[in-house]
Amino acid sequence: MSVSTKNVDPAFQGAGQKTGIEVWRIESSKLVAVPESSYGKFYTGESYMVLKTIASKSGVFRYDIHYWIGKDASEAEADTAALKTLELDAALGGRSVQYRELQGYETERFLSCFKPCFIPEETEPQKHKTRMFVCKGKHVVHVQEVPCARSSLNHDEIFILDTKNKIYQFNGSNTSIQERATALEVVRYIRDTYHHSICDIAAIDDGKMMADAEAGEFWAFFGGFAPLPRKTTVNNAQSTYALLSAQLFCVKKGQAECVAADSLTKKLLETHNCYLLDCGSEIYVWMGRSTSSKDRIFASKAAEEYLRCQDRPKSKLICVIENFETVSFQSKFDSWPQSNNVEASLDGRSKVAALLKRQGLDVKGLVKNAPKQEEEEPQPYIDCSGTLQVWLVNGKEKSLLSEMDQSKFYTGDCYIFQYTYTGDGQEECLIGTWLGKESVKEDRDSALSQANKMVESVKFLATQARVYEGNESILFYAIFQSFIVLKGGLSNGYKNYISEKGLLDETYKEDGIALFRVQGSGPENMQSIQVEAVASSLNSSYCYILHKDSLIFVWKGSQTSVEDHELADRQLDVIKPDMQTRVHKERAESDEFWEILGGKTEYASQKIPREAESDPHLFSCTLSKDDLRVTEIFNFNQDDLMTEEIYILDCHTEIFLWVGQEVNSKDKTQALAIGEKFLELNVLLEKLSLKAPIYIIMDGSEPPFFTRFFKWDSTKSAMHGNSFQRRLSMIKDGGRSTMNLKRKKRAHVLFGGRSASENPQRSRSVSFSYDRPRARGRSPAFNALASMFDNPIPRNLSTPPLLASRLGGGSNLDTSKILSKSKAIASLTASFNKPIRENLLPRSIKVNSDSSTPRSESTSRVIPMSSRKYSPTIKEDPKENEIEDDKGLTFYPYHRLTTSSIDPAPDIDVTRREIYLSKAEFKERFNMTKEAFDKLPKWRQNKMKISLRLF
Repeated sequence: MSVSTKNVDPAFQGAGQKTGIEVWRIESSKLVAVPESSYGKFYTGESYMVLKTIASKSGVFRYDIHYWIGKDASEAEADTAALKTLELDAALGGRSVQYRELQGYETERFLSCFKPCFIPEETEPQKHKTRMFVCKGKHVVHVQEVPCARSSLNHDEIFILDTKNKIYQFNGSNTSIQERATALEVVRYIRDTYHHSICDIAAIDDGKMMADAEAGEFWAFFGGFAPLPRKTTVNNAQSTYALLSAQLFCVKKGQAECVAADSLTKKLLETHNCYLLDCGSEIYVWMGRSTSSKDRIFASKAAEEYLRCQDRPKSKLICVIENFETVSFQSKFDSWPQSNNVEASLDGRSKVAALLKRQGLDVKGLVKNAPKQEEEEPQPYIDCSGTLQVWLVNGKEKSLLSEMDQSKFYTGDCYIFQYTYTGDGQEECLIGTWLGKESVKEDRDSALSQANKMVESVKFLATQARVYEGNESILFYAIFQSFIVLKGGLSNGYKNYISEKGLLDETYKEDGIALFRVQGSGPENMQSIQVEAVASSLNSSYCYILHKDSLIFVWKGSQTSVEDHELADRQLDVIKPDMQTRVHKERAESDEFWEILGGKTEYASQKIPREAESDPHLFSCTLSKDDLRVTEIFNFNQDDLMTEEIYILDCHTEIFLWVGQEVNSKDKTQALAIGEKFLELNVLLEKLSLKAPIYIIMDGSEPPFFTRFFKWDSTKSAMHGNSFQRRLSMIKDGGRSTMNLKRKKRAHVLFGGRSASENPQRSRSVSFSYDRPRARGRSPAFNALASMFDNPIPRNLSTPPLLASRLGGGSNLDTSKILSKSKAIASLTASFNKPIRENLLPRSIKVNSDSSTPRSESTSRVIPMSSRKYSPTIKEDPKENEIEDDKGLTFYPYHRLTTSSIDPAPDIDVTRREIYLSKAEFKERFNMTKEAFDKLPKWRQNKMKISLRLF
């Protein structure tokens, strides 16, 4: 890159080293840093520069530079701002995107830096004066001061009248609820900024007559009520330009020459030239990396002159550097190859650093390397100790699977799963579908349809998920913990398909030949994937389990770790428990091993790459017939989610659809189709898999794995009413008037017939040896509860308790010691299942597993809890109950501490009865240690104590 850096301004020292924004003001052709307390306070007679620094998940900084020109700013200051922008870009390694911002025509990206609104001032206000503003925009508001006169008002816009004692918001009759809600943020800003947060607020609807007191006050400022004229005709020249096809110009010596081409391709852009791309509503300046500083200045001025000659002030001017083009720029071309701009950015930054050092400048702090980010194990952000149910889809029916089979999926089948867990102080529910690679369309459609009905039956309170085989998320794996994918299928659809096609039935058989690849990150996230039983399926980065009849081999790749070997042992307990195993290390295999695999051949050694979660992008969605329109929301926060709309949060590996409460029922049922259309659109040109997981989140039922992307305020999601009503309530009374005080606890139905809220608390986590280090990423519930399990199988101290029950180990669970929860809403699902039994449900619904094929729901039955196998619980010595601990506290048996005891313990604190339980009995009653209990919120402690008659 041949950009001169001789005159890099000292004001840029340390710029771009941390996330956030930095602002400079142009004064007499010099830069002056603006203090953070004055960010967003711009004056119309000046020009400013704004640097937005974003730290991407890839560990590299990204930069947006905006130079803002006030309507009264001098031409000299405007030119200085443009030149200083190029200077700053050079200091940052030549990888920023630069935006020219004219007052009144700012980009939404710029305005989002100064949420809730951006209001330039002519001078520093000395005392309050009555003013009126017009507000435009649904997600980012454009605010402009207008004359305080009746002639300024119209039916199509929103106006804010700021008087000394009250602020009025006038809502034009043709404006939307979302626009009105967004304008309220401007009202809040004006109140807090110019009235020290003390001022009355009134909302005036277009058409309200003088009979309304506040409407009368409002119209009094304009001499009384009178009908408003229709909005005057606006110049449509700008919209005409927007319809024109993109044109490419090459800039040479300050002159733009049209580039003749049948179609736009990247090959037209040469690295030693600058180009203009006119797209109507915006014009791009593309700067090759081999261009000089002078070339770039000429190109920037040529673009400004081009727009000035065509009288297009609304067209946005955006400058991009080769290898760092925006998605919107790339989308204008018929084809754009993928490239790795991380390496290019680091290369450019190092070259700039070398240039500056040769010129004697102190580069310390100016060209700081990109931040290093340690590779972290992905977290599921969900309580992993919930209740799981799984159904096999068989045509239009579904069959409840036994606990023994609910984590074994066949690639030719489709499944529905329901997971109920404790969320933010209430029961949460996730209903999802898993679609096998070899499944038939009839089963896939049926699975999605039945899952939709299940969600509808609980009034859309549950989160819905669509998961394809091979695209499972860490969240999905955490729910199942131990997950196995087998070849073939059990459904009639799959069997009929292979029969019609004359294909070989490869359905897994326990006494046949099978090869499994073992993968995962720990006991709470481990999978066995059946692969072709040939040597080429091996990979040095994994462990494998191979079996043929009674012969069982564990193959350990040369690049595997001790943790990988432990996972293989654990999975062996599931696939082939209590059988003799032969362990083979790579390059030390027996002839018999290779013979089973059909002979030794070459195989891979590199680990299968895992898609990394990228920086999230939020889009608002509008579906018109089959046309999906999306608009990106920059610098998003929780307030951007309006209850009348559907939003998509794109994280690259998965997408989340947030559906507002006020969205009509038809669009709610189309949410999954909207998500699929979004994947097809490929909005960010990141080649998203069409089978990426899709999660549908309902307004008011947001799970923690969604709220983690926001600074979430749960009180806002507990409000009712439309967006305007909610925000007006927040401004006037903190949201109390729209708070849903009668909101039901989100107890979700188990579709075996009872509510998850009636489920006892229990652990789904795996057991472990006390001398074994804990795996990373376990939930607090996991750590608190896992310690209560002993090892059911002495072979390798690794079998999870839920799997140990399948192998016959453990003892029966005493149902009298399980916590009861709130009543169910089972009536909501009466159309799906009749209640099976009026007893407490265990961690998962068990059905009779006498045959390998699951039975339909109508014939499935729940095995009484007294006959279920669980890991042994700790039994305490009755004499231990009345000894003193080291603090002199006397322990009593549980029956003497209850509120209904006929032989109550003497001299105890009746508000803290639980402290007089021994550690062993406390753990047995509460299913957690005393230390874990003490960390719970007070309300939750009291709820548990009430259920145990200890409060």
